[in-house]
Amino acid sequence: MDTLTPRGYRPRLVDGEVKALLSIFGAVEIDGPKWCGKTWTALNQAQSEVHLDDDTARAIVEADLKTALVGKSPHLIDEWQRVPAVRDAVRRSVDEQSSVPGRYLFTGSATPSYDHVAHSGAGRIATLRMRPLSLAESGLSDGSISLFGLFEGRFENQLVESSIGALAEAICRGGWPASVDRPLADALRIPRQYISAILDVTVQRMGKDPTVARRALVALSRNIGEASGYATLAQDMSAGEYGASPATARGRAEEYVRFYQHLFIVEELFGWDAPVKARARVRTKPKRYIVDPSIAAAALGFSPERLMREMQIFGMFFEALCIRDLRTYLSANAETSDASLYYYRDDYGLEVDAIIELTDGRWAAIEIKLSEDKVQKGVDNLLRLRDKVLANPAARSRPPEFMAVLVGRTAMARRTPEGVYIVPATCLTA
Repeated sequence: MDTLTPRGYRPRLVDGEVKALLSIFGAVEIDGPKWCGKTWTALNQAQSEVHLDDDTARAIVEADLKTALVGKSPHLIDEWQRVPAVRDAVRRSVDEQSSVPGRYLFTGSATPSYDHVAHSGAGRIATLRMRPLSLAESGLSDGSISLFGLFEGRFENQLVESSIGALAEAICRGGWPASVDRPLADALRIPRQYISAILDVTVQRMGKDPTVARRALVALSRNIGEASGYATLAQDMSAGEYGASPATARGRAEEYVRFYQHLFIVEELFGWDAPVKARARVRTKPKRYIVDPSIAAAALGFSPERLMREMQIFGMFFEALCIRDLRTYLSANAETSDASLYYYRDDYGLEVDAIIELTDGRWAAIEIKLSEDKVQKGVDNLLRLRDKVLANPAARSRPPEFMAVLVGRTAMARRTPEGVYIVPATCLTA
């Protein structure tokens, strides 16, 4: 099949999953933040295209929705949320030829308003989330350790070369396809321009206040990876303003968090407990992460050099980078998705950064530490969690398939005497 694959396309881990979904469903929707590579990934499978962020094309489609469907299959409808009613047109077209899979591809960089959509497309339209490049996709991880291989016990000790300076650059550069192979000074402009595009164009088009939106982004960046309540974010957004009531300030904070979620810039990580029916799964406050740590670094004005002088912030941003990569690796597997990732926290101060739960009930626990001097603390936390989960025989909880510390700087990938894998982030892939 001849596709519209762009020249210089860098393969993505989700390519196989997009192809698999096209073989099953009439349409596949790829969503995610702007500039993360959705359109190119869709073009890698598509044989025709229409772009609804083009004013002329959008006007034609608004006048006659069927014109959006014209083209050789798979047919890409890019930025479909600009004309939400086109989704119903696709769904009807898929229904008319329900035995023919792989007819349409959608891409979208914002959650659309469904006011003009009669049907969600459930059963006809599969959805897949994309994010900026993981370290494995950008070439900053050598891919020598497979996340899913760890579930099968595949692991070998190995010497590694790792650099805190290189990690600081990776965080500030971000996973934007446009930054790959560019000089660092040029790459650092991309997340700054991303923020400007959001504040100068998207915020105003959606009727929001650019000043408040910037404050909200700074507040979310300062609290990255935290289960912060709206009251905390409201205080950070106040900038010394004391006129608004607490309820009004909290409501404004919630409004702008939802706004950034709408743009796929902010994502939540939910709590986990071993029993599937445990209340902690729904009662634990979710953590919030920026979809790429470079946005947070740019919002707070951090360069790689400054980041290396402020290790607490560095550690927070490194955790966000690892969560981004884990979600990407999970999205690339038919048996998992980004919804397979959680975190653990109990009332006694025990917290584990990442829990992966497979559909067959197997699970793994991962701590994230920036450098070797924190690794033993991560190992101790993992052992405490394992012992707690297994302490109640009546719960019939199974032990973790593996435990790992995902680390930034270390000299060796290894398995500790306690059975915990020490995995450099620059070695991990799906």
